[in-house]
Amino acid sequence: MPRIAQADIDEVKARISIADIIGERVALKSAGIGSLKGLCPFHDEKSPSFNVRPQVGFYHCFGCGESGDVFTFLRQMDHLTFTEAVERLAARIGFTLHYEDGGAAPETSGRSRLYAANAAAAEWFRGRLMTPEADAGRRFLGERGFDAGAAAHFGVGYAPKGWSGLLDALTAQGFTRDELLAAGLVSQGPRGVYDRFRGRVIWPIRDIAGQTLGFGARRLFDDDNGPKYLNTPETVLYRKTQVLYGLDLAKRDISRGDPRRVVVVEGYTDVMACHLAGVTTAVATCGTAFGVDHMGILRRVIGDDAAAEVVFTFDPDAAGQKAAVRAFASTKGLQAQSFVAVGPEGLDPCDLRLQRGDAAVRSLMDTKVPMFEFVIDQRLAGFDLRTVEGRIGALRSAGPVVAELRDPIVRREYERVLARRLGMDPGEVHREVDRAGRAEKTEPAAPRHPAGPETPVEAQLRVTVASLPRTADVVLERDALMGFLQFGHRVDADLLRRAIGLPLRHPGLDAVRQSIAAVPDMSRHGWAVGAVSAVREPYRGLAAELLTGEFPARDDDHAAASTQDLARRLITRELDARKRELLGEIQRVPAESEQGRTVRLQLRELDAERQRLVAE
Repeated sequence: MPRIAQADIDEVKARISIADIIGERVALKSAGIGSLKGLCPFHDEKSPSFNVRPQVGFYHCFGCGESGDVFTFLRQMDHLTFTEAVERLAARIGFTLHYEDGGAAPETSGRSRLYAANAAAAEWFRGRLMTPEADAGRRFLGERGFDAGAAAHFGVGYAPKGWSGLLDALTAQGFTRDELLAAGLVSQGPRGVYDRFRGRVIWPIRDIAGQTLGFGARRLFDDDNGPKYLNTPETVLYRKTQVLYGLDLAKRDISRGDPRRVVVVEGYTDVMACHLAGVTTAVATCGTAFGVDHMGILRRVIGDDAAAEVVFTFDPDAAGQKAAVRAFASTKGLQAQSFVAVGPEGLDPCDLRLQRGDAAVRSLMDTKVPMFEFVIDQRLAGFDLRTVEGRIGALRSAGPVVAELRDPIVRREYERVLARRLGMDPGEVHREVDRAGRAEKTEPAAPRHPAGPETPVEAQLRVTVASLPRTADVVLERDALMGFLQFGHRVDADLLRRAIGLPLRHPGLDAVRQSIAAVPDMSRHGWAVGAVSAVREPYRGLAAELLTGEFPARDDDHAAASTQDLARRLITRELDARKRELLGEIQRVPAESEQGRTVRLQLRELDAERQRLVAE
């Protein structure tokens, strides 16, 4: 796919106000010179620690460490690619992007048309739900406890029984048959092109940003020989293994929950029932089993918060049990805790709400059991525990499950649980679990997700402003770097270059300094963001805090003057250190020697330079 020209990326970033973009999601208030603050959208907090600096186009959360520019924010919030983030912002300001081949990217242009076609189709389907012909569809929804308000909230629509209603409507709007075929809205048959969805209730399937990717449709009429549920086929936009129905509606409450919780149900009506009952973090797969790709989506939404929960609801029958075991395999590597909740008498959330009310759906979360327990029970179910062979076979089947528990205390407790259920000695169970764990470690490790969380070692190494020593030298270096990053554009260029060319005494602060010193042009918009991004770990978070922290000054002019003074103080400190070295050296050499005269000359030059610097 062609890449967007770098000049255009820079131009979009320069024209977009990061405060406007973030302000649509976060309530921001003034927090000192050139700084805004609000509650972090990436983690739950009671007092605001999320700082935005519009002047430099950067944000940083002092609580969770998330930071970046306006493109990073959109990618994190809406889970877009970098290209999609740039294109969305360019469209917002009406800026025409250019690509490396000199024109618009063909694939991107095609994707935009498919998005538009799906949006138009969703609107058309919604309108049809109110027609007399859709009585069967409205009755279907009503029988499941969904009124017109619920249908509108979820965008539910109706596809008429005719063969070309949608086709005619969208071609009249300018969409070609090839575009409608590519979007999966129509099908090609021996007699031509016809509507894919006919005589069905329609649910729009959206991505996390709310853009319609495809549709799910439920059969209504006995003369419909198609499957009970029919989804959009695989398209450029729609991949059933890479989308979760309802996530666009659930994402905000997921991120704000305490703990963060995602409830995975089995169908569209279950998602609707959960949301209407108050379980607003429910999502569902679209015509496929929950898999690794789905877990990847959830991981990006909930992060790797060990306190977060993923709760699966499954039917208690054999198919549901198999689905649970498959889902368990997908949770490997997930930091969050996973659970299984089975409704009373095997009722799914939709039927549970109909028969027992909203409170019963909410209380379903109280019945959840750890997925490890549920899967262990499934592993034991196939063995006759009355026999020695059955118990040994069950232990070898369930042992690897327990071995996957990362917390050694939790693992030991589950070893005891397994020992009690098998009627075996806990020591034997421990040895088998330990053996299974060693076998697991011999397999190649899966690559760590590039945007994954820091490891415990990284967490210990992470340096923050609060963790810096309070010595005079470190305070000077900290304040100077904060000023350089935030107000360096207002400092004399030669003075700034000289100051940032001097090594600092704290290794973390010096790593930040080196990144600033490597910036070729500090007059370019966004140079400070680039410098922070280039800081080596584990000091990048420290750099982000320095860029977004509150600089102690009354106003911009005072901040610029203070930054200039800090630059002089760094240079003066270096001159004073050099002077001490020369004073020590002059006492070790004869005063009238050539070396002695050279040292005295250097001392006079240092004093003169210091006086000039102070006088500026």
